[in-house]
Amino acid sequence: MDRWLPWLAAAAGAAVVAAVGLAWLYAPVEAVMGLSQKIFYFHVPSAWAMYAATGLCGIASTVYLVTNAERADALAAAAGSVALLFSVVVLVTGPIWARAAWSVWWRWEPRLTTVLVLALLLAAYAVLRRAAARTPRLARFAAALAILAVIDLPIIHLAVRKWRGNHPTVLGSGGGGLSTEMAVTLGVGLVAFTTLALVLLRLRYRLELARRELDRLVVAAANAPPPETRGGESCPPKP
Repeated sequence: MDRWLPWLAAAAGAAVVAAVGLAWLYAPVEAVMGLSQKIFYFHVPSAWAMYAATGLCGIASTVYLVTNAERADALAAAAGSVALLFSVVVLVTGPIWARAAWSVWWRWEPRLTTVLVLALLLAAYAVLRRAAARTPRLARFAAALAILAVIDLPIIHLAVRKWRGNHPTVLGSGGGGLSTEMAVTLGVGLVAFTTLALVLLRLRYRLELARRELDRLVVAAANAPPPETRGGESCPPKP
């Protein structure tokens, strides 16, 4: 995959540019919300990337708890970082839409609140992962927290239906539906953000493996005997 990573990154960049162009130049202006509705084409793909990355973080964390595999732990750390990034995008774009729909930047609406809870769990996971670099036993606590974050995903999805929130429903039963132009724009946005998430995940995973290897080298260098005592013989000091 590393061989194709530059091409994948270029494709992700081109897809994001295409999504932006389609959102502003191709998709029609929604009759009720106007231009502010166009944030939808970035909000929903970001939420999808957040869901996928969080799920991957939870799966890799489960594998790590069962097998103690270092690569699974590194993958979980990478996925957690990507999930946190896209959760921030969701929490930024969501209030922009809320301002146009409800005339306020924030409401303690079920879906918004549960997404905020997820972002806080991911932030706590990131903090524990950082601390685990010096205290390795914290990695297992971080893995358990990642699994807890995954449990929040179906709660987010069902928040509107079960708790009768005000969050708008566009897709699925009861949704307002999309025109052909809107559906195409959303599809391109989903492809763009998915590809971008894959690139970021791979880069973050490589960085995590490199960081761990560097930590091992630092520890090995710190524990190595001084040069003058290697081989069981002492070297006379230089005059």
